[in-house]
Amino acid sequence: MKLAFWMVPFFLAIAATAQSQTFSNDATYTVQGATPQREAVLRHQIQLMQPSVLPYRVRFVPHWQYVYAAKMYQLHVPTGMGSKMFTHLASRSVFIDEDSYLGEEWLGHWMAHELGHLATSSVKEEDAERTAREYRTRLQAAVKRSRSSGTANQASSEKTVQGSR
Repeated sequence: MKLAFWMVPFFLAIAATAQSQTFSNDATYTVQGATPQREAVLRHQIQLMQPSVLPYRVRFVPHWQYVYAAKMYQLHVPTGMGSKMFTHLASRSVFIDEDSYLGEEWLGHWMAHELGHLATSSVKEEDAERTAREYRTRLQAAVKRSRSSGTANQASSEKTVQGSR
């Protein structure tokens, strides 16, 4: 009877959190703790990189929570390097130190690295970087295409305006 009594609050707590999460498969992932603008930028960058493996979740967390997660997951940071983002391979989760966020280019550069860890399923930095180079190339090419098409669209709209005078 005592066990059944304590199971009720447990299942009520689980049900509440399950309702707030979306179903994730290989085609979708959740972004938690980001502003709507940062989430949109991140999703667009990941789409442009076309990674072979997507994370299940990307979490933007305050520094204290980032340090706690790194400690709990026993993150190993190579000597002389810092960490502002890391991937937990078993849960396919990427943790980003919200307090260390340095802009969109920084996010794209290092997200490619973290996606490299997922694609190679390796904790080795060299393996992640090898794959990240490919992702960064895709991202940069897409950005260049959009800038050049934006410039071409702007030039054609200026010609249209000049022609209507």
